[in-house]
Amino acid sequence: MTDRVNIAMWSGPRNLSTALMRSFGNRKDVLEVYDEPFYAAYLKTTNKQHPMFQEVLDSQEQNYNLVVKNCISQEGTGICYQKHMVHHLLPSFDLDWVLLSKNCFLIRKPEDVISSFLNKWPIATFEDFGFKEQLNLYNFIKKKSEKEPIVVDANDLRKDPKKTLKKLCESLRIKWDSSMLSWSPGLKSYDGVWAKHWYPSVMSSDSFKPLSNTKKTYNQNIMNYAHMAQDYYEELYQYKI
Repeated sequence: MTDRVNIAMWSGPRNLSTALMRSFGNRKDVLEVYDEPFYAAYLKTTNKQHPMFQEVLDSQEQNYNLVVKNCISQEGTGICYQKHMVHHLLPSFDLDWVLLSKNCFLIRKPEDVISSFLNKWPIATFEDFGFKEQLNLYNFIKKKSEKEPIVVDANDLRKDPKKTLKKLCESLRIKWDSSMLSWSPGLKSYDGVWAKHWYPSVMSSDSFKPLSNTKKTYNQNIMNYAHMAQDYYEELYQYKI
């Protein structure tokens, strides 16, 4: 690899996005890893009182345009992997820069996303899950670039990580690296300051966790939100690799 490759992975919360960040972070050709670089800009603008609100603001650049410059930089050689939350791109933020990146979308079954997120932040509302924003961004990129962005389903990563990651690398036109299949447990230097609240399960992991055969049950609140999200999820699901 002779050039910098900026890979933007657009996810909602609790989509296995941190595990996928670990996977890419373990590649031999990785140059940099960005963990939710727009989080502070998002919190500053919305004043949403997320867990560790002030710590996040203090730890990151809060100016959206300055963060964009980092995301589209062409300095260095190798892969700059960027884990993004779609809802961090607020309506007031310019989006044209995303067309300069290799864009991927990471999706997951709504009930799994919602139950996991509410467990960490019980007062969340539907807009905090990012389902609508994810589809809107996908359609924006598809229309502007006249190409269908890459879509990965989190359950495929758990069912067959090697097959799914190989397909992802092929779609991105980057070399397959078997080191993506496992990583050392613990915090990483690129983790956001919020890792201790949001990442405990990933901190103890060393690979993608297989799907459980145990059937899950969800309360009515979760299922109500999941029903609201289902059409957005299914629209993107049809495009998955």
